[in-house]
Amino acid sequence: MSQQLATTPRASRPRVPRVPRLGDGAFDGRRLLMAVAAAYLLIRAFSAVLIAAAARGQVPMPAWTDEHVDYLDMVQMWDGGWYRRIAEQGYPDVLPRDDLGRVKQNPWAFYPMLPMLARLGMRLTGLPFAPVASTIALLTGLAAALLMAVLLRDRIGAWPTVAVVAVWAASPPSPSLQLAYTEGPAMVLLCFFLLLLVRREWVWAGLIGVVIGLTRPIAVPLGAVLALSFAWHWWQLRLAGRRLPAPVLAQGALGLAGCGLGAAIWPMLVWRGTGLRTAYTDTMASWRGSHEIVPFKPWLGMSKWVFRHGDSAATYGPVSLALLVLVLLLLVCGPWAQRLGVELRAWCLAYPAYLGAVLDPYTSIYRYLLPLFPLVAVVLGVAARRQWRWWPLLAVVLVGLGLAGEAVWVWELLVYHPPQDSPP
Repeated sequence: MSQQLATTPRASRPRVPRVPRLGDGAFDGRRLLMAVAAAYLLIRAFSAVLIAAAARGQVPMPAWTDEHVDYLDMVQMWDGGWYRRIAEQGYPDVLPRDDLGRVKQNPWAFYPMLPMLARLGMRLTGLPFAPVASTIALLTGLAAALLMAVLLRDRIGAWPTVAVVAVWAASPPSPSLQLAYTEGPAMVLLCFFLLLLVRREWVWAGLIGVVIGLTRPIAVPLGAVLALSFAWHWWQLRLAGRRLPAPVLAQGALGLAGCGLGAAIWPMLVWRGTGLRTAYTDTMASWRGSHEIVPFKPWLGMSKWVFRHGDSAATYGPVSLALLVLVLLLLVCGPWAQRLGVELRAWCLAYPAYLGAVLDPYTSIYRYLLPLFPLVAVVLGVAARRQWRWWPLLAVVLVGLGLAGEAVWVWELLVYHPPQDSPP
């Protein structure tokens, strides 16, 4: 067989489709990253204008703002206030409790990576928390956009990649990428993790999983994605008649162990810091109205609440929730997402399933959806084998709608409207 191939004329051999690299197409690698960075920073500048304008309508809040509210006051409101407290004072040794003995809301619910970085930046620069933490969020968000471009370019092409990043960066909750929040650090680590998985760097991905475990509670779905990616790699080798080498098997096991450690490390540190084994889960439950964490139940309750004015809320709510799940499955598993590859498609299923299990569907859900950036490519029609012809027009429309949505998000959620309001 090899001799026959050797004598086959070069022109008559079947051509194998070449995967596009960063140097192909409209941009080389540097120009692509420059275009993505420019688009991202322009959108963040627009968000900064919105936040600065919203500061004029913010009532001074002693816990968050000075008497005259400005942009830097706004970036450290809500969760930012908790992170500032941690950066300046650390975590408490004793959990606060109410009159019934239940654990009250406290800093242990907030992961330490951002306040640790902010504290270091404050010491190095002498600046207060707000500008340091906001700069960290902004820079890590920019780094996430660049890694996102590297991750997507080989799959969907240069111009579609710029469009996907622009639509994602202009989404309504995207101003949180410049607040004293963990969205920026978490996004850059997520994109780095997925890029390592695509390149079969299992051990390094596991190490990133450990770091993520100190940043945001998403190591569990990342572990599921790593396991599926590794299983797919094994299956492809088996179809090719090859065995999985023992060193590669060990690397996959180490990567999965890293994600497991990432999922457990913060609850264990909270246990050590407070002396209470259930300190982490008790603290997280304090943000629930029922003071308990029951997987998936809050989503069912919210679906019924949406249709509360009708006579069939018990039926329409669960049915609408089931339809939402079905639409997600069709988007991710159908031909519209074929270019994304196993890892990105698995993430778009594992992460929503995790949110459904552990999260209340409250107003913060909007910014929790930012990690689902691969779905933007599906919606634009650029993740299908044959890209939709009118995707540039759709991208322009979605960016415009996203910028308008940012104004609503900033005013309705970021601005605190006394006496009681919903958080961003």
